[in-house]
Amino acid sequence: MNPYQSLRNTPAFADLCRTSARLGRDPLQVQGPGGNASLKDDTAMLVKASGTWLSDAETEDIMVPVDLRRLRKALKSGDPEADNGAAFVPEGENPGGLRPSIETSVHAVFDWPVVLHTHCVATIATALRADAGQVVAERLADLGAAFVPYTKPGLALAQAIDAVTGPETRVLVLGNHGLAAGAETAGEAERLVREVAGRLAPALCGQERAVPDLPQSLGDHGWRAVDHPATTALAFDPGMLGRLRGGSFYPDHVIFLGPGVFVADPGEPAEAAFARATAEPQQKLVVFPGRGVAMPADASPAMQAMARCLGDVAQRLDPEAALTRLTAEDEAELLNWDAEKYRQTLDRSPAAGA
Repeated sequence: MNPYQSLRNTPAFADLCRTSARLGRDPLQVQGPGGNASLKDDTAMLVKASGTWLSDAETEDIMVPVDLRRLRKALKSGDPEADNGAAFVPEGENPGGLRPSIETSVHAVFDWPVVLHTHCVATIATALRADAGQVVAERLADLGAAFVPYTKPGLALAQAIDAVTGPETRVLVLGNHGLAAGAETAGEAERLVREVAGRLAPALCGQERAVPDLPQSLGDHGWRAVDHPATTALAFDPGMLGRLRGGSFYPDHVIFLGPGVFVADPGEPAEAAFARATAEPQQKLVVFPGRGVAMPADASPAMQAMARCLGDVAQRLDPEAALTRLTAEDEAELLNWDAEKYRQTLDRSPAAGA
């Protein structure tokens, strides 16, 4: 039995799949195909496949084997090939032909047997702050937490993580991105994820549900209203709309909804707004101030999850905190990245409801 099969046959792997599925069903932790998980020993690693959903971990084989020893050697030497996780899949061990997660290098360099990476909305709302490093130090120091400013996943992010972590580091807050927790077991890693979310989550004020009039005015233009209270509320919050106009906040929004958030002009007809939004670069979320939020009628499940995520993150932002956004260069880098284009090709089936 080879080391990859040995890992699959352990109770630890079964525990990882159960934990992954549980986190994957929690939209405050994972949205669509976002987030990933891994199990490793000294030479081998099993990591979630790119474009798959953690929520399927108990019912589908979504874990891909990776030659950990060879990948770590590449990371240590700065070999550009370390950006391509597929190059480290052992021959004959991946009959499904799936690619390892685009964040495989994060799992390789974070030296714990189990690593869980989520797009926890409370963590993202903190990781967007200009003072995120200070907040992490104040609230999470006893958890062995480190803050890593935004870096594109791959070799560069692995090197940034390696520069700030030590044997005591158990939690990574990734700027404009999310959360990673490492532990001896999946249960311990999940407890860290939940603890971080609890410490970073603000007290949410009761909010009267806005009633959009948008559905009646969308006509047959191929768009529909987003039915998620927190996202709908964005259209009725001028202060938040002003902040959203400033650009994109985190990678998965860019990948699945396009860069930034398109805000229609006051009184602008829906048809005109959609025409402007779908010009290059395409944006797949349109906010009509005082009316509601719309997305394509054939939006995929991942797009729908990202539309909900934006409202959930925005609801948790400190209105007084300065925010750090992705730059136009960051957005272009993500949109032109082959690894992300591949992930988009796996996200094609529409689903009802938003």
